[in-house]
Amino acid sequence: MPDAVELRGILKTYDSFVAVDHLSLEIREGSVYGLLGPNGAGKTSTIRMMIGITIPDEGEVRLFGEKFHREQLQQIGYLPEERGLYKRMKVLDHLIFLGRLHGLSIPEARKRSLDWCERLQISDWVQKKVEELSKGMQQKIQFVAALLHDPDLLILDEPFSGLDPANAVMLKDVMVELKKSGKTILFSTHRMDQVERMCDSISLIDHGRCVLEGDLKKIKASYGKNTVQMQYEGSAPFDHSELVQSVNDYGNYVEVRLKPGADPQQLLRMACERARISRFELMEPSLEEIFIDVVAQNA
Repeated sequence: MPDAVELRGILKTYDSFVAVDHLSLEIREGSVYGLLGPNGAGKTSTIRMMIGITIPDEGEVRLFGEKFHREQLQQIGYLPEERGLYKRMKVLDHLIFLGRLHGLSIPEARKRSLDWCERLQISDWVQKKVEELSKGMQQKIQFVAALLHDPDLLILDEPFSGLDPANAVMLKDVMVELKKSGKTILFSTHRMDQVERMCDSISLIDHGRCVLEGDLKKIKASYGKNTVQMQYEGSAPFDHSELVQSVNDYGNYVEVRLKPGADPQQLLRMACERARISRFELMEPSLEEIFIDVVAQNA
């Protein structure tokens, strides 16, 4: 089975600025892939080359085992980071129009639009103009637009932007259903918690270059169980000591990165002398910790 997406050394420059620097990655069909990086890292530039909005200065984009060509866009659904809706169009008319652009008949585009709007609990808004909707509602409309033509590859750039927790869960549930049906999903986001729970593989890019790529479980396992999550009552349960490499303090909850060779039981004994510990768990570092570390190393 060919990869859904393969980028081979793609380069994109704007005058003297290098937006994407000879980036290569592979996305397996039927997987969920996270494209991560700080602001300005080159994520959106990469996505735009992936779907032919811009052309690489060097390198090659391959989709479904073939060099990119325009006809493949019928197999792709794209939710851009910036909203691209016509504000004065009614929601249903807008969705039918976008469905028609992907080759659907008017009756089929209408049926699919109404079905998806019901699924995402926005049926009451289909006769409203786009400009009358909240940012979260508009985001759900764009999500529906990306799904109407039943694409094999779904590309989502910051899909949870503007969504409250309940609506973010709703979109997540749809994405899980799509994965189970065999769809390939690429999403770029700053929501590390969602990436950690959903993605099979990731690529972390910084200054247009890939600095970490591969199977997410293997990446996390390579760091070992050197992180302690601790919840407590009372005084801060420890000082920076010979055991601790770094601390992320949230008040009565902390995440502690241990130094190599440090004994977590010794840290627990120290903590119990100063506070009441209700949770003490030794685990692999979170993706957020790995993200911060890798970006700092490449700064």
